[in-house]
Amino acid sequence: MSGNDERRGGGQNKAKRGGRGQGGSDRRDEQGRQRHRGQGGGERQFGAMAPGTRSRTADPARATAFEVLRAVEENDAYANLALPAAIRRHQLDRRDAGFATELTYGALRERGRLDAILSRCIDRPLARVDAPVVDALRLGAYQLLQMRVPAHAALDATVALTRDLIGAGAGGFVNAVLRRVSERTPQEWDALVVEGAADEMEALSILTSHPAWIVRALKQSLVVHGRSAEDLPGLLAADNAAPTVNLVSLPGLGDPDALAEAGAEPSDLVPGAWLSGLGGDPGRLPGVAEGTVRVQDAGSQLVARALAAAELPQGGPDAAWLDLCAGPGGKAALLAAIAADRGAHLEANEVAPHRAQLVTQGLKAVPQDAWHIEVGDGRRYAQEAPARFDRIMLDAPCSGLGALRRRPEARWRKQPSDIPALTKLQGELLLSAFDALRPGGVLAYVTCTPHAAETLAVVEDLLHRRPQARLMDTGSVVDSVAWPDTVGATRPADAMIGSSTGSTVQLFPDAQGTDAMFMALFTRV
Repeated sequence: MSGNDERRGGGQNKAKRGGRGQGGSDRRDEQGRQRHRGQGGGERQFGAMAPGTRSRTADPARATAFEVLRAVEENDAYANLALPAAIRRHQLDRRDAGFATELTYGALRERGRLDAILSRCIDRPLARVDAPVVDALRLGAYQLLQMRVPAHAALDATVALTRDLIGAGAGGFVNAVLRRVSERTPQEWDALVVEGAADEMEALSILTSHPAWIVRALKQSLVVHGRSAEDLPGLLAADNAAPTVNLVSLPGLGDPDALAEAGAEPSDLVPGAWLSGLGGDPGRLPGVAEGTVRVQDAGSQLVARALAAAELPQGGPDAAWLDLCAGPGGKAALLAAIAADRGAHLEANEVAPHRAQLVTQGLKAVPQDAWHIEVGDGRRYAQEAPARFDRIMLDAPCSGLGALRRRPEARWRKQPSDIPALTKLQGELLLSAFDALRPGGVLAYVTCTPHAAETLAVVEDLLHRRPQARLMDTGSVVDSVAWPDTVGATRPADAMIGSSTGSTVQLFPDAQGTDAMFMALFTRV
């Protein structure tokens, strides 16, 4: 609805809770504090803050969070890219940056549950409330239900933000709705919003803020990758936990000592990976601006290092490397740094010119004679470069269901109808990559999703279509580049893939603390 409609809506809600009119002269106490309706029709209570002490403008941390939520909603922005820029724009210090980070990602992750609660507090469908107001309500509700922010502070700050950035009328509406949210505990709200759930899957969908189809897909993924379906609640909870910032110090380029001095700690999963508690803007860490240190999940580092470390089964040259779908450039930068150290050369291909530019930017710190960029459809390599490359990385476009904790907005953008087109593209790219692999070379098929259709099904399809393809013991290679006894990734017996010695690896956020990366290594005989 329009801004005027929203102001009317705020007035209607205030009238229901004791607005001006008959009997309105006793709405304030001697300090001027507002009187509000008590719970369950009980005695009216006065607000905690007098008008003179209330905030009038949005504080920078909450304004940053609101700005990012609006960019995600209006412009399909990615929060992990929009948030650091907003933090710099608002010049937040470390403490405020951490608050803005928790609030932004929390409101995005918990959107489904928050909307279910807010819908119980509004006398119209949530879809009929202006989108900026809904974002303000989500921020306020998240503070009330999930953060250690006093209720009066969460209410005051959110209303001030609404009045400052949206409008005075909307501020009254937000105030009324959030007061209703504050009347129940998180546990009471959870019990209430699942009362009408059809089954356990729907209840989990609401409580863990995952669309129902993703809940079902993740349950199936656990089973096909050798885990129990009973692990599903833990996996969904891990998706909603705030991840630690993961960094990679590029081999031969990054300065581990400087990272340690800045407070980063070595990862206990993979050598060269670091963990940082600096929220929001990792660009403040040494080496990040220069490109010698990059933000990259430890799971992504693990699969890149595994490809580089895999033994070439038939020996031979090891100089021509290819990253078939290189954007935005994280794995390409790590592979290029390793290639430079070993005298190899990486060809980084990306179909989209703007993403190819991101790859170029990401590789700027690596010696330029160790890499070059190509722009084009990766499916052309089968015809244009048959049997040319010694090592190939195919980090295929996928649903991204394995990175929902780092890209929380993605869960609300994906649809089950996306999967068939993705699996078709994945299969075509994998066939092209295999045809570009020389006999005795190594090919890595990688996705950031555990979805069975995008992982094992694509592997099976390649083995059926290319008799020369052999699945390698991916698990052993991954173990060789990780710290001892740390991965413990699921490894199917692969009987259904027709391999007695090969294996695939599936990581999970609740088990390894990484994104849910899948990896299968192939060679060509």
